[in-house]
Amino acid sequence: MTDFKFTYATMFNPPETLHERYDQALAAQKASLGGEYAMFIDGRDVFAEEKFEDRTPINTEIVLAVMQKGNAEHAHQALTAARKAFPVWSRTPWQERVALLRRAAGLIEERLFRLSAALSLEVGKNRMEAIGDVQETADLIYYACDQMEANDGYIKPLGKDPLPHHDSTNISILRPYGVWLVISPFNFPFALTGGPAGAALVTGNTVVIKPATDTAWIVRLLVDCFRDAGLPDGVVNFVTGPGRTLGQALVDSPDVDGVTFTGSFDVGMKLFRDFAARNYIRPVILELGGKNPAIVSRHANLEEAATGIVRSAFGLQGQKCSAASRILIEEPVYDELTARLKELTEKLVIGDPTERNTFLGPVINQAAYDDFKHYAEELSQAGRFLTGGQTLNGEFAKGYFCQPTLAVDVPYSHPLWQHEMFLPIATIGKVRDLNEAMQIANSVNYGLTAGFYGTEEEAQWFFENIEAGVTYANRPQGATTGAWPGFQPFGGWKGSGSSGKNAGGLYYLPLYMHEQIRTLVRKK
Repeated sequence: MTDFKFTYATMFNPPETLHERYDQALAAQKASLGGEYAMFIDGRDVFAEEKFEDRTPINTEIVLAVMQKGNAEHAHQALTAARKAFPVWSRTPWQERVALLRRAAGLIEERLFRLSAALSLEVGKNRMEAIGDVQETADLIYYACDQMEANDGYIKPLGKDPLPHHDSTNISILRPYGVWLVISPFNFPFALTGGPAGAALVTGNTVVIKPATDTAWIVRLLVDCFRDAGLPDGVVNFVTGPGRTLGQALVDSPDVDGVTFTGSFDVGMKLFRDFAARNYIRPVILELGGKNPAIVSRHANLEEAATGIVRSAFGLQGQKCSAASRILIEEPVYDELTARLKELTEKLVIGDPTERNTFLGPVINQAAYDDFKHYAEELSQAGRFLTGGQTLNGEFAKGYFCQPTLAVDVPYSHPLWQHEMFLPIATIGKVRDLNEAMQIANSVNYGLTAGFYGTEEEAQWFFENIEAGVTYANRPQGATTGAWPGFQPFGGWKGSGSSGKNAGGLYYLPLYMHEQIRTLVRKK
């Protein structure tokens, strides 16, 4: 694999050794399931009186890990530890922080396949998506380190004041805020924990990590990489437990100086309002989902369009904020493309995501499974299914398996053209021309990703007019998905993001620091 660079764009034709190493790691991971995992506070393992079982959505009879049900006191302990560690860590030379973070990224790569197997089991990701999640995390941390170096630690000399008989020097320096809270989602629990945490850490903040309850195990394995890299006690802290108690205690605490949250629009907006009620403004970095369009011109390569749309609509069972959930097709090619989309979708293999040929695994939990049934019923009454629309029983009865679903003839006025379902469901609409498609594409609160298929001239028009932070044209690897640090930095406009800067990009790292101007005047 030495000559193979794994990204979400290259994952479709990996070398055979990748599968061999994944299978070996999967066997080892399965042999050690069911152990208990602690929280991690101030450099030590911390256990709670109450526990919860982390079960796989593939077969809910299988316990992956026993995790701690932390409470408000554990939140306080973690924040106290992070506050205590901040002065020394923030004053550690940035070059030393970079070295430690690169060591953590290296450990992630060393453990790539074991971690990927755990991700498949806990999240339901197929093996390629799981490997991508882990490798992307290492690359996000490497990229943050590279940006710190490229900008010389964000210490920049400014102009000298033209004062007679004096030497007046001015320096701009970006400095860390303090204690940074990272609240991560279930769908990319590794990358969307490790990426923000890595950015916060390399810039000199200390962190408290709160993962989604459904994916607490894999995030503990990430924290082990930070620990084993030699980060000092209290610099990285990890707590698990319910959002309504432990999570809210973290959000409400005045000891939090900044937060990165990835999740639903409603929860993110509540967090934003909670932070606005503080004694002063604190940075809030939000990534809040998407309702992403794929527009297909009458001049498009329909095979590339069909391939890219299916991959983006149903990768990770549609549980991506970047999933292609709205497909808008110009009328002259509508029938031909919908027929091809149906054909490709029905060829997708559903099953155990650790199996090599599986494309779709289960959705994450019972709530998502129930949502699928509810949305399918709504869509069946408003339009019809081109394919899918059912949950799966029989051999799939012990997990949360749903068919990949394409709905057509649903009026554009229907709420599900606007609502993020976060499931393997996409709606398809016919449009008269590209102007109508663009109007529909931009008519939602979200603006995360968007895809287009057509001529190069049309693609330039698309880029100029679409309201989204990550845009793709003529991409069979994924119509709206597949961002990678340093290649396609990831972030959104409007209700999809709060910062206007994309993770894994040129302008992300400064979000974790505030500027100080240092003026020193000396007499000549």
